[in-house]
Amino acid sequence: MKKHFYHLSFLLGLGLFSFSASAQMGPNPPKNWQNQSIEKDSVYGTGSDEALEFLKGRKSTTVIVAVIDGGVYTKHPALAGQIWVNQKEVAGNKKDDDKNGYIDDVNGWDFIGGKDSDINHENLEVTRLYRDYSKKYANVTSDAKLSKSDKKEYAQWLKVKADYETNHAMFQKQYDGLKNFVDSVGLLKGVMGKSDITQDDLNKYVPTDTGFAKVKRRLNRNFARFSAFMPGMTSDSLIKLVLNRGLDQLGGFVKYNYNLNFNPRYLVGDDYTNAKEHNYGNNDVIGPTDVHGTHVSGIIAGIRNGSHGQEGEADNVKILVVRVVPDGDERDKDVANGIRYAVDNGAKVINMSFGKPYSYNKKVVDDAVKYAEKHDVLLVHAAGNDAKDTDPDSASNFPTRRFENSTKDASNWLEVGASDVHGKPGSFSNYGKISVDLFAPGVKVYSSVPDTGYAYFNGTSMASPSAAGVACIIREYFPKLSAKEVREILMQSVTPITAKVPMPGHPDRMVSYTDLCITGGTINAYKAVQLAIKKTGGK
Repeated sequence: MKKHFYHLSFLLGLGLFSFSASAQMGPNPPKNWQNQSIEKDSVYGTGSDEALEFLKGRKSTTVIVAVIDGGVYTKHPALAGQIWVNQKEVAGNKKDDDKNGYIDDVNGWDFIGGKDSDINHENLEVTRLYRDYSKKYANVTSDAKLSKSDKKEYAQWLKVKADYETNHAMFQKQYDGLKNFVDSVGLLKGVMGKSDITQDDLNKYVPTDTGFAKVKRRLNRNFARFSAFMPGMTSDSLIKLVLNRGLDQLGGFVKYNYNLNFNPRYLVGDDYTNAKEHNYGNNDVIGPTDVHGTHVSGIIAGIRNGSHGQEGEADNVKILVVRVVPDGDERDKDVANGIRYAVDNGAKVINMSFGKPYSYNKKVVDDAVKYAEKHDVLLVHAAGNDAKDTDPDSASNFPTRRFENSTKDASNWLEVGASDVHGKPGSFSNYGKISVDLFAPGVKVYSSVPDTGYAYFNGTSMASPSAAGVACIIREYFPKLSAKEVREILMQSVTPITAKVPMPGHPDRMVSYTDLCITGGTINAYKAVQLAIKKTGGK
């Protein structure tokens, strides 16, 4: 699924989307609220500031945390000195100095890059599955004569078919509608004899036919909707700052995500059907889709010296960059290889702020998760932004900790929902009383973006690194604790939310936090540190 969930909000304002993943309105909270605590600051942050203050004087061990994402702008000033460096590799000599199969992997690896370029846009997984399944089942009308395994696959095909065709048609219709409106505004300017149209111009204009009357009404609605945020709005500023952005977003769905004729995998040059293939890609860890990963990295590891207006959760970490997420859906083979690469290069925590509703090869990812489990690596995963219940048989947000065809879950997996400064769940956040572990700051979180900027973003993509940063603190100061023990500590030390809260996607329905996650609360670094001291006898 598209990873930049925060920038869908303006389209929702246009009434183009029925998604519940809207940005929550209201004034922005303090820039570092995600580091603050309910005990000291009266906000439901992680409490990392209070935890690190409490730990002053204690020795810490540098923790490598892998950010598996769309890339990271490693030159951002907030991340200076915070990026992992492979000391066994000589930068730029075009040799595999450490003999690990990856040439010049100085700061990490890009599994969606090739010899000469990198993948930017991609299909969604539903599109790729539709393309593959249609070759086999497009002309099949019944499963009566199919084998048992094919019947299962055919059922999946029917689900994929309905999903793809419905959404493809919806986005195409919305794109065409918005494009026609933008073109109509241009025609209206000509009819009115104006180079630009103000609200006053529009009020004075009397349409001569029903077509332009409709354009006037729609333009008036948009002026009313956005003028409070953009004083002095005109038709040109509306188109430039709002409508064209909508066209770009919808165009991405139509041209790339749901386009059966678009398949950029040839750029990588691998055999995608060979899940055992590991050594492909390139060392461009920034790539063309680095906004999301840069924001995620700043939440975990932004320099804690107060000079940039934003600080990370942890104080002694290095970001190992693994690029597998395009502007579209990540591929299972790349995710699996990304996890293995991170483990092999010393990561003790892996942040995974991505997800999708379908999986092509879950087993290859499950095997990588087991590999991380065996090597004592904690995986922290975003619960997703569809305001859905992700408990079994309700919705899927792959990858998942439940192994395929099994009742067993990975013991090294932390699933994180998004909460706001008041501790309430984000209106967009997925939830599940057995599938989501806890909630963490993910609404209006301030962090780094390329090239030297900062911005507030919404998403479980922000909540996951908020939790991962706390996990890093525990692994820094209590290195003897296992990944499983760190997860247990984070879950046992949450701030319980006892008041009823709005259910994501259903703002009029008030529920208990225990209906939304296993622990019924939000992450609390200070309490986690105290519990870690207790469990380790102060060591």
